[in-house]
Amino acid sequence: MKLHWLDVVALVSYLLIIISVGIYFSRKNTTTEGYFVGNRSYSGWVIGLSMIGTSISSITFLAYPADSFKTSWLRFLPNIVLPIVIITSAYLFLPFFKRNNILSAYEYLEERFGPSVRTYGAITFLIGQLVRISLILYLLSLMIHEVTSLTILQSILLSGITVGIYTILGGIEAVIWTDVIQTITLVFGGLICIGVIIHQLPGGLYQIIDIALVNNKLSFSELKDGVLHPISWGVSLSNKTGVMMIFLGLSWFFQEYITNQNIIQRYAATKNESEARKAMFISSINIPIWAFFMFLGTALYAYFQVYPSDPANEMLIGERNAEDILPYFIIYYLPAGISGLIIAAAIAAAMSSLDSSINSISTVSIHDIYRRYLVPNKDDLHYLHAAWYIATFATIIMIIGSCILAFSKMNTLQDTYNTIGSVVMGGVLGLYLLGFCTKRGNQKSVWFGITLTMIFSLWTVLAKYSFLPYWLQAPFDLYYTGIIGQIVMFAGIFVAAVLFSDSKKNLKNLTIWTKSNK
Repeated sequence: MKLHWLDVVALVSYLLIIISVGIYFSRKNTTTEGYFVGNRSYSGWVIGLSMIGTSISSITFLAYPADSFKTSWLRFLPNIVLPIVIITSAYLFLPFFKRNNILSAYEYLEERFGPSVRTYGAITFLIGQLVRISLILYLLSLMIHEVTSLTILQSILLSGITVGIYTILGGIEAVIWTDVIQTITLVFGGLICIGVIIHQLPGGLYQIIDIALVNNKLSFSELKDGVLHPISWGVSLSNKTGVMMIFLGLSWFFQEYITNQNIIQRYAATKNESEARKAMFISSINIPIWAFFMFLGTALYAYFQVYPSDPANEMLIGERNAEDILPYFIIYYLPAGISGLIIAAAIAAAMSSLDSSINSISTVSIHDIYRRYLVPNKDDLHYLHAAWYIATFATIIMIIGSCILAFSKMNTLQDTYNTIGSVVMGGVLGLYLLGFCTKRGNQKSVWFGITLTMIFSLWTVLAKYSFLPYWLQAPFDLYYTGIIGQIVMFAGIFVAAVLFSDSKKNLKNLTIWTKSNK
């Protein structure tokens, strides 16, 4: 399809604004401290909005409405535990990152367990992020391709080069402020969509709720054989239950808030611990945003019940991807000009994830590997230039990776990312929790736990793709591999530490039991 010229103007204007932000901040980047953490000068509200932009990504804009349109609100259930994670992390774990004035999440691993564990954490992060940004860029390019006359390759180059330019030039400051802009753009786009739906439905908001209640669309249910079945609330490793979805949420969000460099780097960019804590509390606004986009999917279901459409029905019954429902509505049911703004919002959702990852890749590469091991004792300007080169290299790899995905015709992109992630990054939360919450563990016992977790993750991957005999198949739903992997890592290190005995080491300010009040 070809966009109306008003849509093109809106879309191009948005991209030019984002690039201009990068150019503006490029003049202020004269040190690595400025490029990586904005000279640690940011207030909590700015960082909080930036954290929202980093977290919501295109999953919020496309996948959440798709899920609630086709099924129910089950995907939303893990999100309700976010306040618990934020409060716990803000008071128990945040001090470990702020008191030592760190740049990287993996500095803590070296202080607690030794340099090789820090290197392991850094390398696994880099591998995972390079795969992740390639996948996100590809999915973003698919959407651009669908709504414009651009080819897939042109879409990849346009979006990849745009996000690369402002991230490489502007550093963390450009990332933070563009994320703020992108967060506002995303929410504004969603509000326009829901406003149009409410306005066009004869019964407005009440009609959406009535249709949703009649069709069980506001429940925590799982779609089986075309019928929504409410989930149980027991504990089970073989089925999706409410309790297990909540555990899944706890595992995911703790991993985000205490191990993810994209988030830890935001803590480092704040003025002090109090502002970092404020940023964490502000980031809880994610919950109503997620709920809003789930409700948008429910509203789309109601809208196409009242105004039936063959493409919408095909998405509902699985003949087309449900993720196409919001782009379909935007393109065919919104007025010219407005469509361009909403498409810009969708692009913003993806870019807010890409820019954070590219900057974090640059930070970890320079701080944890290049300056730490490969080229030490150079002046700061050398490392700043190296950071630009690394960010450029990450952008090129992202574009190449997206092209590979585009032309290899892979149908299981998310599975590919999850598979690689589970093998190289499995159990990382268990590693950090053991470091924070116990006095056990040293370099030797940690490597025992890492090896054990990698074997476990590899086993689940092989079982998933039926490369193992029946008696070696995993006796649990592979949806819970991540949770079990954290337990394997924690327990493996702890048991090894008990059996091999820990060497004596000063753990002051490295565990919650040895934390100083000063």
